[in-house]
Amino acid sequence: MTEAPPDFILAIETSCDETAVAVADARGGIFVSRVASQIELHAPHGGVVPELASRNHSADLKPLIQATMEQGGMEWKDISAVAATSGPGLASSLLIGDTTAKAMAAALDCPFYSINHMEGHLLSPFIQKGILIPEHIALVVSGGHTLLVKVGGVGDYEVMGSTKDDAAGEAFDKVGKLLGLAYPGGPEIAKHAAEGDSARFDFPRSMLDSGDNDFSFSGLKTSARYLIEKLNQPLSETDLNDICASFQEAVVDVLVGKLQAAAKQYDTGIIAVSGGVSCNRRLRERCAAMATAGNLELEMAEPAYSTDNAAMIAFAAAARRAAGMPGSPLNTDINPNLRLGSLP
Repeated sequence: MTEAPPDFILAIETSCDETAVAVADARGGIFVSRVASQIELHAPHGGVVPELASRNHSADLKPLIQATMEQGGMEWKDISAVAATSGPGLASSLLIGDTTAKAMAAALDCPFYSINHMEGHLLSPFIQKGILIPEHIALVVSGGHTLLVKVGGVGDYEVMGSTKDDAAGEAFDKVGKLLGLAYPGGPEIAKHAAEGDSARFDFPRSMLDSGDNDFSFSGLKTSARYLIEKLNQPLSETDLNDICASFQEAVVDVLVGKLQAAAKQYDTGIIAVSGGVSCNRRLRERCAAMATAGNLELEMAEPAYSTDNAAMIAFAAAARRAAGMPGSPLNTDINPNLRLGSLP
């Protein structure tokens, strides 16, 4: 009996400031996942500098691909499909990964999958749990996006609600900057929040009871700015910790409240949470408590698959392939403003 040839999908993610490469098998199991971070390069600027990001993607991508192949002990004949993020993201960064992946697919004469970055986040809670995606309500919360999505299966996505202004992760970073914390602000706020009193300052819970599935965090950010300006400067360690704890609790209240309401609205038994902000320990604790109280099954992306990574892109491509969806034409364009929606 002839042994089946290796069947692996190699994926590239360069939507922003992380250069990432991963390999998944045909069932979505992650074989290798590597990330070259640029956080230290951008931290002095207080945010991502597009030109710096694309320059470093160009320098890091080829050796990262080689290292991934070597770590997996794979040969190029083992790769049966190639995938890359096509958007949303920074145009100059997206182009690096997209054009590299297309060139590889052409050279290997194999299918190419153009993957929406947000679809990668959306499906990431199911990595290493099987290729079949159940019906569920998903909260995707990252630096640039806050979405509630009704998922019917692979490619069947209905965005029920999104942010009207700042995303939750964006609000964390902006308030972190107001507080003089290092970039990115989200993890720094979480560190200080662990030592603070979350009940000391009463921040607004914008749109929590709006009756829809949308979010708003700009008012919360403004409230934090006014509070910081009123307090004695420089802030004491106690004031800093209490602001961080109170601000974090307000954000988490809104996220968990909206997810809970959506789960009741659609009478679902499964909820999922993903995106970089889902690494926040308080958010994970509150989601777990809410799921237990409501007898809901909770799927959360592992921290390694929550921030930008190529494993989620490889998994999304594997899920599409397993569902019988064809690859993408090699002339498919990137789209920095690509929206998440139902696929044909």
